[in-house]
Amino acid sequence: MNKESIIKAGSICSEVKKWIRPQIKKGDLLLDIADKIEDKIKELGGLPAFPTNLSINEQAAHYTPTWNDESTAHGLIKVDFGIHVDGWIADNAFSLDLEGTNENEKLIEASQKALEAVEKNINSELTIGELGKIIEDTINSYGFNPIANLSGHSMEQYNLHAGVSVSNMNNHSTKKFGTGLYASEPFVTNGNGIVHDGAKGNIYAFVQDKQPRNPNARKILEFIKDEFGDLPFASRWIVKKFGNKSRISLMQLEREGILHHYAILTEAKGKLVSQTENTFLVSPEEVMITTK
Repeated sequence: MNKESIIKAGSICSEVKKWIRPQIKKGDLLLDIADKIEDKIKELGGLPAFPTNLSINEQAAHYTPTWNDESTAHGLIKVDFGIHVDGWIADNAFSLDLEGTNENEKLIEASQKALEAVEKNINSELTIGELGKIIEDTINSYGFNPIANLSGHSMEQYNLHAGVSVSNMNNHSTKKFGTGLYASEPFVTNGNGIVHDGAKGNIYAFVQDKQPRNPNARKILEFIKDEFGDLPFASRWIVKKFGNKSRISLMQLEREGILHHYAILTEAKGKLVSQTENTFLVSPEEVMITTK
């Protein structure tokens, strides 16, 4: 692991978070918020590790604006963005209550306290199951449920989800954290704690290298491979580069199994979801919260 790049990515992430948080107001265009975050990341010397997620109320994850999106910020909004420096990733998220409701505030507090419990307890000898129990118990103490089928994740160079799931529940895993780069992201709901695939979103990822039949699709695919590799990207980034007709090529690449199209993850009963997240560099000697 390149510790210097990991620390730099985390530092950029922290700076962007502190900069954007007070700017987000009810009624702001989601597209403007996403553009601000992604432009600031580049200005500070990083690149987006994935499209900015701006998921609202029952949406838990994977909503990013389209190129012409007119949706506005409201409700309980999750702001989830990542940065990479030479492929080494910093991932973080925070939630905001844009309505001033007690329920929203309580949900946000539960996810924040769950993450604080992670920060106090995570170490190289702790098991995934033990940390999951700490998160679950903290969330349950507020009268809410963790999302059972969403979790944090290990990260490697240019690999956002590198194989280890950091559960938000006690899954009884005896795997120790050891040395690694991890994102912990407690998701909290006043529902039953399950998300399912909702509507298709605007996030894609390259999954299979095949030669598309359409020449325009081939050109766009080469750009995707060179620019993003295996990291997720937004359809609006492609439209900005190649124009509105590129949406047809994206659909063709998806149909041919070359791209994966992420659905918006939605709480199964339509209940509210909050999220808080930081990135942890864990070793036997220390634990560094890179995005604090």
